[in-house]
Amino acid sequence: MTSRLQPFEFDFRSVVPEAPLSTVVESVWYARGTVPYDRERIAPTGSTVAVIVLGDAIIETPDDGQGTPLRTDRGFIIGPHDRPVINEPTGETHAFGIITTPVGCEAVFGVPPSRLRGAVAELTDVWPPASELRATLADLDPPAALAHLVDVLGRHAAVDLPGRDRIARVVAMLEADPVRSIAEVAADLGVSHGYLDRQFGEIVGLSPRRFARLIRMRRLLERLDVRADNPWTAIAAELGWFDQSHFIRDFKRHTGTTPNRYIAAQRSVMAPDSGDAPGFVPEVD
Repeated sequence: MTSRLQPFEFDFRSVVPEAPLSTVVESVWYARGTVPYDRERIAPTGSTVAVIVLGDAIIETPDDGQGTPLRTDRGFIIGPHDRPVINEPTGETHAFGIITTPVGCEAVFGVPPSRLRGAVAELTDVWPPASELRATLADLDPPAALAHLVDVLGRHAAVDLPGRDRIARVVAMLEADPVRSIAEVAADLGVSHGYLDRQFGEIVGLSPRRFARLIRMRRLLERLDVRADNPWTAIAAELGWFDQSHFIRDFKRHTGTTPNRYIAAQRSVMAPDSGDAPGFVPEVD
């Protein structure tokens, strides 16, 4: 259940790296503060996310709360997934994060996305350099720490993995037009539908069809103004949903809640002059 909450202070900073690192790392971020709610559902983005925890422990549960929860005060990694992850801080959040591009999981962390698909794992078990990096970041102020994090990733990320460029092209095509058929994309690349499915799954960790559906929902959430009445039917139709029950089913699978409850949850914590946080659903007991 979501109740009315007061807007709160939370220090969040994000840096977008330059090329060539930007081909595999979408952004790095710093967050510190205490949220006034118990947990939040975070909708999938098609990326792998690593979080280095410096503050109180955080509990992460994949598969919209149906997966195995992980409690950690050191760090975690969330693999590519198509259902929400439940994020539950136990106190103050103090953390640094790395968000890969959809093709960046193995390039950045050295593991294929299939190993992490739909799961949450202890970060140092998957990416051992995180232990030393955590100690270094703890001694730096946020701007210096973010610069150091970008520098480390820039020196160690494998930006030239075989096959990545082709799948990056597919990702760009689907992001530009997520309603486009996968068979048409495969034909444009001169490969079979089955071959594209296999290679895309190996590098992204999701099928092209699931990824496209995920991008469609991200586009819809980005277009919503949670402070105003929203023309759900028109927006959904533009993005390929022509049946309301089908749309609501997909929305709930993506966010963990219905459209009306999603808007109410966002309104409960958004200050009148703040930006929206598409895909985040705060909850209180």
